[in-house]
Amino acid sequence: MTDIDTSITHITSENGNIFEDLGFSTQEANKLKIKSQLMCQISEWIKEKQLKQEEASHLLHVTRPRVSDIMRGKSGKFTIDALVDMLERTGKHVTVQVR
Repeated sequence: MTDIDTSITHITSENGNIFEDLGFSTQEANKLKIKSQLMCQISEWIKEKQLKQEEASHLLHVTRPRVSDIMRGKSGKFTIDALVDMLERTGKHVTVQVR
């Protein structure tokens, strides 16, 4: 058996940005965090409604592979605008808060 270090060396704070901790620039980390939050909301909606990907694609006005990309967290395939549009189609409303 090999000795693999499984100890936790860093924990991102609740208000922190894991993408910054992973080495992304602040600007890129902020975009990734926003995309992640939007994608999680869409994914949770699909699961709550117990929709198949094909059904979700019709309701979101996207292709089934796009729904699959959301469910798999492939944020690089989406713009923030596209994700906001999809969330609006779920009946949820996106607000922006600037700090």
